[in-house]
Amino acid sequence: MLGRVLFYDTKLSTNNKVACASCHQQRFAFSDTSQASAGVNGNTGRHSMRLVNLRFAEEVKFFWDERAATLADQVLQPIQDHTEMGFSGSDGNPGLNELMVKLAQEDYYEELFRFVYGDANVSPGRIQECLVQFISSIQSFDSKYDIGRAQVTREDDDFPNFSASENRGKLLFLRNSTFAPGAIRTGAGLGCGSCHRAPEFDIDPVTNNNGFISKIGGGQDLNVSRAPTIRDLMKTDGTLNGKLMHTGSLTLRQVLEHYNSKTIVNDRMDARLRPEGKAKNLQMTEQEFTDGIAFLKTLSGTTLYTDAKWSDPFQR
Repeated sequence: MLGRVLFYDTKLSTNNKVACASCHQQRFAFSDTSQASAGVNGNTGRHSMRLVNLRFAEEVKFFWDERAATLADQVLQPIQDHTEMGFSGSDGNPGLNELMVKLAQEDYYEELFRFVYGDANVSPGRIQECLVQFISSIQSFDSKYDIGRAQVTREDDDFPNFSASENRGKLLFLRNSTFAPGAIRTGAGLGCGSCHRAPEFDIDPVTNNNGFISKIGGGQDLNVSRAPTIRDLMKTDGTLNGKLMHTGSLTLRQVLEHYNSKTIVNDRMDARLRPEGKAKNLQMTEQEFTDGIAFLKTLSGTTLYTDAKWSDPFQR
């Protein structure tokens, strides 16, 4: 409960207007439909990443550029970021100690900290621990994919609850692509699963950038090597939970088109996207686009968006 209150409390920002939940909204799979999220002193430099199934992620580093080694290292950084929540201790803004004093003055925190820890001491370590516990509790395992996977022995068996298009898309996703000389695709798959492995579909921890190096506001961003799970890219009705990539600028079709077309190779591009030193050219057919998108839609659950245990405790 304490972590949930902290996650939704705008008092964790200097202007009492921004909470963790301002950028990570339950109705959008704990992301933001805005390209960049509004902070107390401007907008974020990258799109807000969805917070889904983090406790099960293969990649334990956080932020798009993996600058936080663990979730525990990550959770206090937005609070201390001058742009996001403002307790930076720089440019006239208060620091983290001032936040502790501020929260300790609230009666509900005195009661909650006593309930959880046995005393009313508000500390960075306790806030960190409680936020980690709440964020780690956010789960999505009730998708059409999960229901189908429980009915078969092997991942590449046809799922009984899938349409023909969804089953074809699943195999396209799971099977690797192979390339003849000249980087011509000859294999039956697209190779997506080599970086986003089933069943969690998180990012492989040993990855470099994916060739999409645009930056919000212009320029290049070569340091992006993490991504959220591709579960809950959209709601079950097909509505995206915000546009995709670290720029929050692409539709699902545009993401597939990015991987389908030749891309300018950069020095930090993942080797799996550059056979023979060239970017992949998947040469997807229209049917493959349709089937791939149909499969990705099966990875969305339902309770994530409505379960009260992840909802705003300040709403009456």
